[in-house]
Amino acid sequence: MPANAVSGDPMMNKIEIKNLNLRYSDGTESLRNISIGIPQNKITVLFGPAGGGKSSLLRVLNRLNDLADVTLLDGEVLLDGENILTPKTDVIQLRRRVGMVFARPVVLPMSIRQNLTYGLEVAGIRNKVQLNEAVERSLQQAALWDEVKDRLDDPAGAISGGQQQRLCLARVLALEPEVILLDEPTSGLDPISTGKVEESLQALKTQYTVILVPHSVQQAARTADHAAFFLQGELVEFAPGKDIFTTPHDQRTADYVEGRFG
Repeated sequence: MPANAVSGDPMMNKIEIKNLNLRYSDGTESLRNISIGIPQNKITVLFGPAGGGKSSLLRVLNRLNDLADVTLLDGEVLLDGENILTPKTDVIQLRRRVGMVFARPVVLPMSIRQNLTYGLEVAGIRNKVQLNEAVERSLQQAALWDEVKDRLDDPAGAISGGQQQRLCLARVLALEPEVILLDEPTSGLDPISTGKVEESLQALKTQYTVILVPHSVQQAARTADHAAFFLQGELVEFAPGKDIFTTPHDQRTADYVEGRFG
């Protein structure tokens, strides 16, 4: 299969990216002719050296690049068969369907509970039973419930960094998205917190499609059902995780995985 081919059965893909190009106003060509299929209910890992276009691709998937100075964005990104890059796309609704967790946890200056209910209340949900159910469900899914269930009215800023990152994940989950994007979500966390986040992702993929930019090759290998290697805006190789980290087809992938550069 060519390195930039769409993988797998398109009918099983949640997202289909076709001939995607992205260039910023400073001339940086962040993505070049990217075509890839993101399988539903799997963890797809985007890995490679810094500046390869991984984070830019995440931001395309929920239109966060609308806020950047982009001079070129063409191609298609199909979510359940509909191109999200068209002007008619309801971007607010898209970001509910495709939620994002960033590298640095940014909690709202509110209680733990309010961090989780705020987005739902903005969406018009006022029923307390429904809100309380969403709080418990999302905290359970983020492996945080047991640690904070007796502190829900404490300030979110009072909990540890690892807990704050899982709270940010829970905040996305409270809105019940279809796709979860994670941009190096454990880069500042200790090994125990990192392990808890990774365990959560393995459980979450049964309900959600997960796309992860990991903070290391080791994390990529641990978590990936499928993995895509990016280098300077190019998709070099895309394959099942068990294959790409043991028997990569492209020498550049092998060199990176084995630590010869990057």
